[in-house]
Amino acid sequence: MRVILWTAPALAALALAGCAPTLTSELAASSGGPAPAPGYDWHLNEDGDEASLSYGMAETDDVPLDLSCRPGSGALQILQTVAEGHPRIIALESGGDTETYAAQAEPSAMHDGLDLTAVARTTDPVFLRFRKLGWLATYGPDYRTPLVAQRGSDKHIDRFFVLCG
Repeated sequence: MRVILWTAPALAALALAGCAPTLTSELAASSGGPAPAPGYDWHLNEDGDEASLSYGMAETDDVPLDLSCRPGSGALQILQTVAEGHPRIIALESGGDTETYAAQAEPSAMHDGLDLTAVARTTDPVFLRFRKLGWLATYGPDYRTPLVAQRGSDKHIDRFFVLCG
């Protein structure tokens, strides 16, 4: 019969190992970003006077975030639909870069809640990172929502920023 003597540090290490992330979750975390949501994607609309990059479900009004610009302007208009009571800011994050934009609010014509609008620059660090990584997250006091491009549609993001210049 073999007896194993456990020391206090060994028992503590064993207990902590039960709390450690699994290899699968470590691999997912190291992949560089969140996973795309089924049915949602970034959609590019090019018009002569305006370009827009909208995140949502194709051919629906389910568009939680929209970016638009006049080609070559370098300026972006951000539109986010939020619930009543949401702070009057649009907060964005991509790969650790964050920006918070003061926003104007008005009742949403298409949804319950408010439409927030803000102005940004294509060269803001959060958008430079978004262009590189293919995902952007909106966040507020009690939520963080990643908006992730489906495989292959990151080209729409790059095209949008080329147009906006």
